[in-house]
Amino acid sequence: MPPAALIDPDSIDTSQVLFGLDEIRKGNPQRFEMEQLSAIVHYSPEESLIVGYKDLSPDEFWVRGHMPGYPLMPGVIMCEAAAQLCSFYCHKVGIIRDGFLGFGGMEDVRFRGTVRPGDRLLVVAKAVKVHRRQMTFATQGFVGRNMVFQAQIIGVALTNNA
Repeated sequence: MPPAALIDPDSIDTSQVLFGLDEIRKGNPQRFEMEQLSAIVHYSPEESLIVGYKDLSPDEFWVRGHMPGYPLMPGVIMCEAAAQLCSFYCHKVGIIRDGFLGFGGMEDVRFRGTVRPGDRLLVVAKAVKVHRRQMTFATQGFVGRNMVFQAQIIGVALTNNA
């Protein structure tokens, strides 16, 4: 049985974009095929909550090989979208000023449905534990009202110093 939704997906107006791709790029270093967010549509530091989405096109890099004839978004890419949402949140609230949130781990990951080209994957993240060096977020993904994944994302602060 899925957990309670962090936010009712029907309460999110995805036509009201708060931060588009240009703004997301200011906080997240991913580019090209690794950009997994299309827009941020809800941002509430008071609730420690952020919601974004990824519109899936037939041209996604994984479509050709991740189930030929029946393309499915890989679960690890769903988790990557959630991690990018968490990273953007940390950048926006000022937890990470010179860098980004790197993957530190995942816990309690469950995949509950499929995500396919043409779908809009709505991703929700709620900060659970935030420290200067490590952060934990509860995340969930939805297609329509259906929860398609849940995961605890653990992030670590990384700097842009190469």
